[in-house]
Amino acid sequence: MTQEELDAIMAGELDLEAEALSDDASILDSDLMDSQEEITLEDVKEEEVVTPPPAIREHRVVEQLDDVTRDSEEKASEIFDALEGVMGDVENALSAVEKMQVIAEDFEDLFMTLHKKFPHIKRFNSAAAQAVALHKLAEETTGLLQEADTKILGAMDTMQYQDIHRQKIERVINIMRALNRYLSALFEGKIEDKKRATSARHIQGDRGGEEILSNDDIEALIAQFGGNDKNG
Repeated sequence: MTQEELDAIMAGELDLEAEALSDDASILDSDLMDSQEEITLEDVKEEEVVTPPPAIREHRVVEQLDDVTRDSEEKASEIFDALEGVMGDVENALSAVEKMQVIAEDFEDLFMTLHKKFPHIKRFNSAAAQAVALHKLAEETTGLLQEADTKILGAMDTMQYQDIHRQKIERVINIMRALNRYLSALFEGKIEDKKRATSARHIQGDRGGEEILSNDDIEALIAQFGGNDKNG
């Protein structure tokens, strides 16, 4: 079923042409003729009968989908908040490492100057080497933090698809609700259900039926409907 057909159903304007139905029937007959497999009555009896689940809360499709969209939106919001918190920590760490780089450069210049003036003092030489190593380590840490910041932004961008999925589920819900309203309107009647309480659920020949209609009852029921049709 296309979107245009669904829109026509919702608007009550769908008019299936007899020619289209005839074509579909011809195709179906052709497919059945091409099939080499014969299905007997015994095969049908042996097939497992699939019954729908009971209409309890766990099986209410629309309600379950509503729960999915609500819960996923809440969890996505929590993930976004957590990612924003981590991004804030990364930015603070980057700022601290930048300050460490400045201090390391100052120590490097200081000890290199002292080492040149006092070459016989080995401590100045080792301190200058340590300042160079600290400066290099700060640069590597800055690169790692910048990479982490990029990955966090990528994760937040990927999370945007969750909202698209939510919209798709909501569209399915809207279609299902529209079909439900259409079927409800299709099966509406002028007689209220409570007035049908006296109608039998079983007729003569049914197994296990407690409410049985006799032939006289059936004829009277047919005559009653026939009179209603004439009056209408």
